[in-house]
Amino acid sequence: MPLLSNIAKLPGKSKAVLGASVLAVVLVAFVLLRIAGAPAYTILSSGLDPAQTGKITAALDEQGIAYELRSNGTALAVDKAQVAQARVALAAQGVAVSGGSEEGWKLFDEQKLGASEMQQKVTFQRALEGEIAQTINGVSGVSNAQVSLVLPDDTVFADEETQATAAVMLGNPADALESGAVAGIAQLTASSVKGLKKDNVTITDSTGQLLWPQGDGVTGGASGSSKQSAETRFNRALEANLNAMLTGTLGAGKARVTVNSDLNVDQVKRNELKYAKKGVPQTVKTESEKLKGGSAKAGGTAGTGSNIPTYSAGGAAGGAGSSNYQRKSKEQTVALDKTVSETIVAPGAVNKLNVALLVDKSVPAATVKSLQQSIGTAAGVDTARGDSITVTQMAFAKPEVPKAGPVPTNLLAPIKWVGLGLATLLFLFFTRRALKKREGEALPTPAWLTDIDEPVALSALEQQTRELGAGVGEATISLPPRVPDTSLRQLDQLMEREPERVAAQVKQWMSEE
Repeated sequence: MPLLSNIAKLPGKSKAVLGASVLAVVLVAFVLLRIAGAPAYTILSSGLDPAQTGKITAALDEQGIAYELRSNGTALAVDKAQVAQARVALAAQGVAVSGGSEEGWKLFDEQKLGASEMQQKVTFQRALEGEIAQTINGVSGVSNAQVSLVLPDDTVFADEETQATAAVMLGNPADALESGAVAGIAQLTASSVKGLKKDNVTITDSTGQLLWPQGDGVTGGASGSSKQSAETRFNRALEANLNAMLTGTLGAGKARVTVNSDLNVDQVKRNELKYAKKGVPQTVKTESEKLKGGSAKAGGTAGTGSNIPTYSAGGAAGGAGSSNYQRKSKEQTVALDKTVSETIVAPGAVNKLNVALLVDKSVPAATVKSLQQSIGTAAGVDTARGDSITVTQMAFAKPEVPKAGPVPTNLLAPIKWVGLGLATLLFLFFTRRALKKREGEALPTPAWLTDIDEPVALSALEQQTRELGAGVGEATISLPPRVPDTSLRQLDQLMEREPERVAAQVKQWMSEE
């Protein structure tokens, strides 16, 4: 082949460079093919019960499905191309990957023929517990919830009837729940079981702390845990808002805010009574009395005045003229205007707020001062209430350069073809470069060509050859020695350098023929 013959003519250094290039291209292609052929794993389920992990892996191994266990065995990742096959395989084995050990109503799919009444009741209770647990796991912040029910037996005597109870165990701490989540879980559980009251539901978190029925019905939990949870949620929300503002202003890694709050989570009922300064008249009662009198008659009247001389004399003297008596009175009832108000103060008032602001040294001092005022206003810092804001400027640690992670699955196919294309282009480039360099090398001119100064007839060349072979004299012009086919390349180069001479020689040969 011409390509192999040309490569064989290359010098040793060019052959070494060409061999190294071919080897590099092969290695790059091999790596790209390995990356493209490696399985891309995707999360099939998370929050798995470790007791179910063995059953899941056994079912996948039986079907030959590649998988990976992550998050300490609580998350399962399978090959992206085998997700549907994995789901079918697990469903065929009756293994649930919903994140809990409860299977719900699927238990009735495996119920055996001839099951007793007791077995049916237990299966129903287990299925109901599993369905409630799966529903609770859908609440934000809840993981690995477990539900235990105590269902009373049906009886015809009302005085012997017992109430249903439920116990819910959450696999997460209480501070991971949103406000009102505990009360919502209690209501959800009570509504899912016939005859179950919300007060008969018990909810505990992963630390064993009781969240329900204690609490105020909003956040649930004991007073200490409710206060701590409320303060934690308030601090996180405020820190997130302030840090977002700093990132948008200074950029990432330039400043950091930490908030420590003291909240009043007590619900207060306040009664208030107010009276107006001026009363409002309601009823008015007016009374008037008049009396008119004249002189006494002769002989007097019967009674004490006639029998007692002194009194009679005085009475006679006083009654000698006329007398007028008049009296007026007014009674008024006034009602005072009063206001009675009853106020229930909701919990969550801020008793004290402490804000710490850390700023990198690369931020100018004027900017730091402006940030202090802005952060204080945005956080609601009130110095009269005892709040404080502390600003510290120091050199931040430089973030480490993250290591290159695995190639995303959606980019594997484009990278594979781009890599193969680049490898092909590199191979062709280095091959052409080596051949081009070889073409540019100066080749020695054959001696027999330099002896021909002008066109010579072919018969003359043959005659000189015969004479040289017969030993007659020394030929001035001799035929060139027999050369291999590689001389064609030299003739091509001669034609490029001196086309006129070669054309004249060929023309002479053609005319003789």
